[in-house]
Amino acid sequence: MKTTICREAYFNACHRMHNPNWSDQKNKETFGICNNANYHGHNFRLIVKITGEINPETGYVMDMKVLGTIIKNEIEDRFDHKNLNLDCLEFVNKIASTENFAWIIFGILKSKLPKDIKLKIILFETDKNSVEVEE
Repeated sequence: MKTTICREAYFNACHRMHNPNWSDQKNKETFGICNNANYHGHNFRLIVKITGEINPETGYVMDMKVLGTIIKNEIEDRFDHKNLNLDCLEFVNKIASTENFAWIIFGILKSKLPKDIKLKIILFETDKNSVEVEE
């Protein structure tokens, strides 16, 4: 019986939308205020959804405390109060878009979870804007 459990996390980070292969003018036209040379920040909200079979011995799909620890250690501690462009190696050759950020988070979490677990994440950049990534 497939069941989905969900865990939320919150962290703050800043970034700048900027393509180094473009002119300053093209970056400004494409990214607008998100191209601010001094960066801009977001209060990110992350929803992690895990789908799998309920273990009859524990009653869990996955222990929520274990999931929470993975999210804290691998995502919150890693990205909270960071400048994604300057502080995070994951963005050295990637534009620090929320779409790219969501795939990075997905990859990190997927590598830490049991192989038989299906993962979906929703990353909210603002209350109105979010990105979903799933297998």
